[in-house]
Amino acid sequence: MINVGIIGGSGYTAGELIRLLMFHPNVNIDFVYSTTNAGKPLYTAHQDLMGDIEMNFTDQVNPNVNVVFLCLGHGRSISFLQENPFAAHTKIIDLGNDFRLNADAVFEEKTFVYGLPELNKNKIKEANYIANPGCFATAIQLALLPLAADGLLQDDVHINATTGSTGAGVGLSATSHFSWRNNNFSHYKAFEHQHLGEINQSLKQLQNSFENELLFIPNRGDFPRGIFATLYTKSEETLENLVAKYEAFYKDEPFVTVTTSNINLKQVVQTNKSIISLMKKGNRVLITSIIDNLSKGASGQAIQNMNLMFGLPETTGLQVKPCGF
Repeated sequence: MINVGIIGGSGYTAGELIRLLMFHPNVNIDFVYSTTNAGKPLYTAHQDLMGDIEMNFTDQVNPNVNVVFLCLGHGRSISFLQENPFAAHTKIIDLGNDFRLNADAVFEEKTFVYGLPELNKNKIKEANYIANPGCFATAIQLALLPLAADGLLQDDVHINATTGSTGAGVGLSATSHFSWRNNNFSHYKAFEHQHLGEINQSLKQLQNSFENELLFIPNRGDFPRGIFATLYTKSEETLENLVAKYEAFYKDEPFVTVTTSNINLKQVVQTNKSIISLMKKGNRVLITSIIDNLSKGASGQAIQNMNLMFGLPETTGLQVKPCGF
């Protein structure tokens, strides 16, 4: 059994980890760390766990677990690891953004591998430390990687993507209150979202010549979970050729499906699935990419990485059907 520790246990990503890991056949949840909820049952923060798991939050860390998931929010993982060293054998999966960029990947002789399985699967299998990708970054990269792999990104890419309210985290803010978010819609961080750095990094990994702009408009949706991203760019390839290239790129990826049909968020919510839809209009290709921001965009992908690191089938514990109604 893989003994697991979860740090930052009261947030949405931690709750999703617990929901999936408590039924994982190869996992024992050793501890869930939260200084604000220490001693309280997990279901006090994650009400969906009531009746399923009898465990309390703790403010004590077991440094000898096999793997630890850091769910601390952006910029807080480094300080936590400095104050709480783990055993040499403990694998670390960071769900924040501290180690995603190559310039930040080395920390105290630990080298973090960027954990997008569809891009870095072989590296992940050999890694001890993983920087889990961002949610928008995952949806957008999965939409564009096959084009980059064939050197077909030759123009600017226009991106419009909408995320659910859980993407803002469990803490309240002016734009996450129900009375503001419900029946409302807005964009934020237009053209300068923090995920652009990791997206560009991955695209250049496959197509080093890519120098065009990613014109990204992120939006706040009035639903809890999911990311619906539409992207378009110029392409002289036929739709048939593009579909063939995408299917070939993802042929060994169990969580990615390529289609030419219209798609909707209910096809992926509460799963680790990604669906990519392709359309052509003249010399432009429209790519639609959908994921669950908490699963494939965060916790599900972190478990997928854990499976790869421990030599398990990457689908273990993640074969969940969406609820379409």
